[in-house]
Amino acid sequence: MQFIKAHPARIYAVAVAALALVAHYVPELPSALVLGLVAAVLGTGEAVQRAEDRKTAETASAGEGPTLDERQDDDQADADELSA
Repeated sequence: MQFIKAHPARIYAVAVAALALVAHYVPELPSALVLGLVAAVLGTGEAVQRAEDRKTAETASAGEGPTLDERQDDDQADADELSA
């Protein structure tokens, strides 16, 4: 369970890849089943994104790494540099 909490995005990526392979190589699967699984995967993706956002917020509040404002300032500086 600890691994799942630590790496939800990796697990999600493997599950999505496996679903895509099964849907491609097993064409006799009913399309309603595949569409239902796709909808579930999209909902799971939202949950994974929230978990990753929570981990990022916890890291930022603990004082580790740059804050969101610092990262945005860095991104803006990079964009300005590329457009110059």
